[in-house]
This record gives sequence, C-alpha cells and structure tokens, in this order.
Amino acid sequence: MEQELMRIGISLPDDLLKKFDSIIKQRGYSSRSEGIRDAIRNYITYFEWMYAVKGRRIAAITLIYDCMKCGLSSSLTEIQHEYSFLIRTSTLVHLEPGNCFEVIVLDGEGQDVRLMTEKLMSLKGVKYVKLNTALPPQNNNQVFR
Repeated sequence: MEQELMRIGISLPDDLLKKFDSIIKQRGYSSRSEGIRDAIRNYITYFEWMYAVKGRRIAAITLIYDCMKCGLSSSLTEIQHEYSFLIRTSTLVHLEPGNCFEVIVLDGEGQDVRLMTEKLMSLKGVKYVKLNTALPPQNNNQVFR
C-alpha cells in the first residue's frame, strides 16, 4: 500500500545543505527527499528512545555550541543550575573561536535527564546534542552520589 506524500518546504543555511547533499550523494540516495525522509526517521527513533529512558540512569550529554551567540552561555548556565541535582561534573573545551564542546555527566532519574537534554537541544546556537545513558551497576555497595 502506497502512502500519500506531502510536500513541505524548509530553509537551510548554505553550508548545511552542501554537507547534506554530499552525504546523500555518498550514500546513493536518489534525491534529497529520500535523504530527508531517512533523517526524519532517525530523528523519530532517537526521540522515541529518549522518551523510553526511565528509572535511575548515569548519563553523558555532549554539546557543541556557538559560545559567541548572544545570551546562549547564560541560557546554558540557567538550565544547568535548574538541573544541578543531576550533574556530577562537566568539562568545557574551547575548540576554536565561536565553537565550544561540553560534556555534562549526570546521575539521576531518566525523565529528568531527558528533560534537561531537550531544554539544551532547543536553544538557538546549539549545533549538536547527544545523550547517552546507562543503567547504574546493581551492586548496592557502589556509591554514585
């Protein structure tokens, strides 16, 4: 059974479109539409995985962002203060002018981890966010806090 296709329009920065076109060519997609459909499916899968994160988790959020973007640093700090009860440590690396790489290590309820990650993802100037989680070891003698 063939599904009805819907036409949409999107606006992208030139450099992002050039990178995307290069990838779809390398992967052998027949069109941008095929590549976009695949990217959207992957985005949905990641979203569903994030919503399935429940219970206590140890986690790492990795970010790349434009540290020159007006107000972004203070927004990142506000979110980290809001979720300070989860944060065990963080490391910030200045990559080059305008780009920072940050790793935030967390320990806490999966839903809180997800909410913090989504708040970071939604900020303008944040270029990359990736959440990785693991269940903590079951050994009750292990101390994480």
